[in-house]
Amino acid sequence: MDFRRLGTGQTSRVHIGHRDGRAPEVVFETDTILIEAPNWTLDGADLIVNGDGQLWSLTADGSGGLVQIPLEGVPALNNDHVLAPDGEHIFVSANDWHIYRASLSGGPTRRVTNPGDRMHFLHGVSPDGQTLAYIGLEPGGADLWASGNVFSIPADGGADRQLTTGSRPADGSEFSPDGAWIYFNTEFFEPAAGHAQIARMRTDGSDLQQLTADERVNWFPHLSPDGASAVYLSFPPGTEGHPADRWVDVMLVDGPDWAHPRTVQRLFGGQGTLNVNSWAPDSERFAYISYPIAGNVDDSPSTRR
Repeated sequence: MDFRRLGTGQTSRVHIGHRDGRAPEVVFETDTILIEAPNWTLDGADLIVNGDGQLWSLTADGSGGLVQIPLEGVPALNNDHVLAPDGEHIFVSANDWHIYRASLSGGPTRRVTNPGDRMHFLHGVSPDGQTLAYIGLEPGGADLWASGNVFSIPADGGADRQLTTGSRPADGSEFSPDGAWIYFNTEFFEPAAGHAQIARMRTDGSDLQQLTADERVNWFPHLSPDGASAVYLSFPPGTEGHPADRWVDVMLVDGPDWAHPRTVQRLFGGQGTLNVNSWAPDSERFAYISYPIAGNVDDSPSTRR
């Protein structure tokens, strides 16, 4: 699998949204590299993104530009990476379909996942740093993506534990700040394939609860560090998977009121926009990325409904 690249006239644009409803801000833009999936470091100083198969840091105000984090012994990266709770390490998914542990300062990496054909896509680290939640795909079936289920594995390596079963795919599995729940998107609740909604379950796979129930296709729930808010990415009705280069909405949930989210911004994006948790440590801001194409889509800094 190759890494993604910008199209002709396309840019990567990093936005900062605000929980209090202020208009989003554009803090960085580049037309040379397609960057994806911002994390926010625990000290509030930097964002961590991937691009060109590498890991990069970017000051939160965008002023310092992209700085590569040189990782050793790992294949090209995809956009699934999550910071460890210690603030010094990061877990990354690579294009050999395995998950690795690395230092945010760079250097050697260590593979966490077990040998085998399963494809691993990281999305969550437990608050105590002991457990990873990932999406596992099983090659060889009639529909690879339909095999997506939620698994957990010790962060230091060990036995995998499958938490969901069946052929209705799940993605975006992420721990709640209190460690009691795993939030994710799933097609389990709908009769038609492709209609993902947000759900949560206990960390042992029990007590499955549907949180969104609308006509749109909802992906990648991310809870704020204080647990009081969440953001997720909403695709138009009928969207299958989480494709790139689509008009999507970044949605904000206040408290437990998943039935009445607010639209933060409508933008041209999708894949790469909000794949991983990008809340700032103060729980007041969150980062995401759009991919406007000059002359083809409205590339104004804040296109809103």
